[in-house]
Amino acid sequence: MTSTTAHSRFRRTHPGVAAVALAAAAALLAGCSSSDDTSDPLAGDKADGGTVVVGSNNFAESILLADIYGEALKAKGIKVTYKPNIGSRETTYGLLKNGSITVLPEYNGSLLAYLDPKAEQKTAESVNAAAKAKLDSKLTLLDSAPAEDKDSVSINAETAKKYNLTAQSTLADLKDIAPELVIGGSPEFQTRQQGLLGLKSAYGLEFKSFKALDAGGPLTQAALTKNTVQAADIFTTDPTITKEKFVVLQDPKNLFGFANVTPLVYKSGLSQEGVAALNEVSAKLDTKALLDMDTQVQLESKDPLDVAKAWLKSVGLN
Repeated sequence: MTSTTAHSRFRRTHPGVAAVALAAAAALLAGCSSSDDTSDPLAGDKADGGTVVVGSNNFAESILLADIYGEALKAKGIKVTYKPNIGSRETTYGLLKNGSITVLPEYNGSLLAYLDPKAEQKTAESVNAAAKAKLDSKLTLLDSAPAEDKDSVSINAETAKKYNLTAQSTLADLKDIAPELVIGGSPEFQTRQQGLLGLKSAYGLEFKSFKALDAGGPLTQAALTKNTVQAADIFTTDPTITKEKFVVLQDPKNLFGFANVTPLVYKSGLSQEGVAALNEVSAKLDTKALLDMDTQVQLESKDPLDVAKAWLKSVGLN
């Protein structure tokens, strides 16, 4: 497989996430969510000795994952402070390098694409190895979770019912019916290898037509819901999947690369006990669980800290 592009967590934000993240950040700074730290999240001050600083990027899922990591560490008696909703990878990577952040939720393929845009992504293991080789020497990746937030071809409930497609169906199952379907996505999806070009070369899919919309955002969601398009590029932990009963088709050839949730850490700031705690989180966290938690936070307006604690309790990590 050719190198993956960085767009699937590096350059985009889920629809509505900006507003959710701002609201979450306001709540955090008001003291009613995960962070008791009311200082500037961009400040470069390092934590007191023995304190693990858990940061997050500026979208709702990252804040949720940071809460999961932080509360898992607290359950082991480790002192934790939060720097939530900081900004993009360009900012958080620098704060990790200088030790201002100890732990950050990352996505392995997207991180590798940031560190080395030409790197091939053939397996999750090779992605992690390549990313570790490119990281600053003070940083490392811990175990990746099965949970992924990446591009997918999803179909609406009406189309799934018509063609007897389920969550176990793969992209290959569309080969005979693709000529009857309109597919939607960002304009770039039409010309990307991780788009129509790859769907044709890897799976032999040729659709009836393509409708230019947005990158998994409200236009794409609305078009798929209204059956204006029958298939679309939707991100795998988008709460709309749950709300509208979209069916995400499996991608056994990994056309869309890898975006496994993975802790990125400042090595000297985290004990072996802390490493073990975060690896236990990764072992339990799958895409279904992350989608469910994202739905609670983004559609049901639940506090991400409460959602994180409830999930940790459900898997015995509280």
